[in-house]
Amino acid sequence: MIKIAIIGAGSEWGRRFGVDILSHQWPTEVKMTMMDVSGERLKPIVDVTSKTIDAHNLKAFTVEGTLDREAALKGADYVIASFAIGGNAYCGPVYALDVTIPMKYGVKQAVADTIGPGGIFRALRTAPVMMSTLDDMKRLCPNALLLNYVNPMAILTWVAYEYCNIPFIGLCHSVQGTSRSLAHLLGAPYDEVSYKVAGINHMAWFVEFKWQGQDMLAAIREKVKDTPDVRCDMCTHFGHFVTESPQHMSEYVPYYRKSDDLLERFELSKNEGHSLHFPTKGGRTYDYLMSKKRYSDAEGRPEKIQRQIAGEEPIALEKSYEYASEIMIAQETGKPFTFNGNVKNRGCIANLPYDCCAEVPCTVDKTGIHPQYFGKLPSHLAGLCLTNISVQRLTVEAIIEKNLEKAFHAMLLDPLTSAVCGTAEIKKMFDEMVEAEKEYLTCYM
Repeated sequence: MIKIAIIGAGSEWGRRFGVDILSHQWPTEVKMTMMDVSGERLKPIVDVTSKTIDAHNLKAFTVEGTLDREAALKGADYVIASFAIGGNAYCGPVYALDVTIPMKYGVKQAVADTIGPGGIFRALRTAPVMMSTLDDMKRLCPNALLLNYVNPMAILTWVAYEYCNIPFIGLCHSVQGTSRSLAHLLGAPYDEVSYKVAGINHMAWFVEFKWQGQDMLAAIREKVKDTPDVRCDMCTHFGHFVTESPQHMSEYVPYYRKSDDLLERFELSKNEGHSLHFPTKGGRTYDYLMSKKRYSDAEGRPEKIQRQIAGEEPIALEKSYEYASEIMIAQETGKPFTFNGNVKNRGCIANLPYDCCAEVPCTVDKTGIHPQYFGKLPSHLAGLCLTNISVQRLTVEAIIEKNLEKAFHAMLLDPLTSAVCGTAEIKKMFDEMVEAEKEYLTCYM
């Protein structure tokens, strides 16, 4: 029997992973153990997964739920991490602090989960939990592969490689999503395109995109020219399309979010419009202008799951394009699968630091995951990546050394923050965030 532990399963991610796993033909029976700290969030995910098993007569699968992480990890062959610390990852009270405090200082983040003030603080409070999970794995399932979906992806993957030798891969869906968007842009059937992508998570670059063997980069540049969109503008001026969404990408460079005029010009403010109010323990209320779509999606998912559990809505067995289940099935069957993963660079991208976290093509088979040598990125693309890697490196050092001063230095180097604020303002903002989130930062105090 194969045991798959999903840590942080009480979310849409838990539901998605469950369906993906059930969509494959496995060589033996599979047991999914779903774990979350919230029984209220976990139960419907376990129930709807069980309902899916019954509805499709999938007798080789079983699912169970637990609030005990050690019980979930014991004897696991694979571990999927999809947890958040401090409430809902993208609409919880601590996330609101990540966004609203920098906003006071003019740092208008969009997602705040990768670098920037929000990404740095998300890393500070999340990394200790990731490290303790790895400690548990060393005792309870030392040979298991950890498939990480927790952000900030590059920082946490870098921390994991520095911290221990548990098999670890960081996974995202930027490459799959953007490659589909580019195929659609060209009017090309997706199964007729091929591409080559490398860089860092949320800033990887399409250095090759072919349709039926023909190079299409020039056609892509022509189609996106003069489009008021961050990625299109980056492609126009840097010559290559980047993997991440316009909202995300605008946070990692100093060009798009430092004035209201720029936000309007590149249509970056149109998705922000639902005001949420988060009371903190100290009685203070923070407002966060949240995406209307994100809010409605988050509100609508539990109701849909309850309808499926009650038998009022059919449950489709449709696999997503997330990589996790494909990686596990490839390792179990030996049939190779190629994907873009986040790993320690180790020279895969020759002009990025050896020890950084790089997002590169990888192949997985029965013997494990094998990152591919990529070579050099075009120098100007590597230069953009390096601005983010500097922030990542200092944040990793802050975490490993338990040194908040290095986290402050990381914020000083952040491209967007330094484009908007002076050093004294950054220090004031950093100190305010430390004070607001101190209950999650005790290991650094």
